Amino acid sequence: MRTCFVSLSGSLLSPLALCAEGPMSYERTFGPAVDPITQLGWGLGIISLVVIVVITVLLLGALFRSRAPSADPRGLAVSSETGGMSWIYIGVGISSVVLAACMVWTLTTINAVARPLSSPALTVQVTASQWWWAARYESAAPARIFTTANEIHIPVGQPVRFELISGDVIHSFWIPQLAGKMDVIPGQTNRMWLEASRAGVYRGQCAGFCGVQHAHMALVVVADPPETFASWQDDQIESTRPPVTADTIRGHEVFQTHCAACHTIRGTTPAGIRGPNLTHLMSRGTLAAGLLPNTRGNLAGWIANAQSLKPGARMPDQNLSGPELLAVTAYLSTLH
Repeated sequence: MRTCFVSLSGSLLSPLALCAEGPMSYERTFGPAVDPITQLGWGLGIISLVVIVVITVLLLGALFRSRAPSADPRGLAVSSETGGMSWIYIGVGISSVVLAACMVWTLTTINAVARPLSSPALTVQVTASQWWWAARYESAAPARIFTTANEIHIPVGQPVRFELISGDVIHSFWIPQLAGKMDVIPGQTNRMWLEASRAGVYRGQCAGFCGVQHAHMALVVVADPPETFASWQDDQIESTRPPVTADTIRGHEVFQTHCAACHTIRGTTPAGIRGPNLTHLMSRGTLAAGLLPNTRGNLAGWIANAQSLKPGARMPDQNLSGPELLAVTAYLSTLH
């Protein structure tokens, strides 16, 4: 099974179908922050199966092997003369060696994923809220700081530091093919890192129950080649172009009246922070944290009646007239 998203490719602004292996598979991983854990999991699983097979064979052999009558009427005594103690010594010895090797392997794996081998290429501050994700790309140059939502891009082959913050309740950040889970707790900042070893789209999910729409709190991590990521980053930094047609000008006016209290569009007056930043809305593959493909029709439906699509979401129904809905949808559809 593969989960597909439609995104827009950086400076080309052409549709690009991106597919994530799914559903939320952790049997195959693609990054140094999680590959050692996957190898450990498979290794311990195989060792467990081998132990089960060996014990089963020995047990069946003991049950069906003919033996001379024992001097102990209860048959409970273990005699060194019959080799019983030797089997105990061998079993304990082998078990001890295997357990010690597994412990060393586990500790080595924990150390390997604790920190990247090189300094992170960038820092992304992720804020989890009911029920969506904000991603702020930090930079030493203030002009290069920008915020997006629910779709995080990273460069392939470079470690990325994540700072995780909750805006309300406990959440859990999980991209199973790139990293293990990390809880997102109100009042503190948890840190983790991940790195993708190949280009692709990796589905993520809030892994801690956080309310009625917990199941619809998804995100994707898009791993781009470094040059593609740099182009995407430059595009995200750019402000939006002002509306020029009558429909988009009217739509901008509707946006300022009905949406500006919660949403921000870079380069315009609105500076709301309660909802996702919409600066480059149409470059994202999905709407409402993975709930819907990002098409103009779905966008109009979401604006008109979000509660029918995601009951309990913080996005209220706007009660727009037909012309207002068409105008604001036309305006938002220009935000590439």
